[in-house]
Amino acid sequence: NKWRIVFPNNGRQCKDWKQVSTFYSGNRIQTTKYTWFTFLPQNLFEQFHRLGNLYFFFLVVLNWFPQVEVFHREITMLPLIVVLLASMIKDAIEDYRKYRFDKTINFSKTTVYDK
Repeated sequence: NKWRIVFPNNGRQCKDWKQVSTFYSGNRIQTTKYTWFTFLPQNLFEQFHRLGNLYFFFLVVLNWFPQVEVFHREITMLPLIVVLLASMIKDAIEDYRKYRFDKTINFSKTTVYDK
């Protein structure tokens, strides 16, 4: 009939308990990378860190100059747009699945031990 209560040994955090308890006020888990407002800029930033996307972007910019134009401007943009859209859709679906999983974890019942 005895209860066992386990307290984590955090060393430096035990001294500053008030500051730590306000900083970590909840136990909410968030593994998502994007929000509604940051999805497009952050995803484009990550996409253009890939060398292949930068290469196709360079070709698109180069074709806007009439002296260097090899193909039509729209045809040159097509591969880049297709690759970026496919990657964005994949990242959006993956992030939405993470959001749903986080929501189920955050709203699951837990047992809280307190003094």
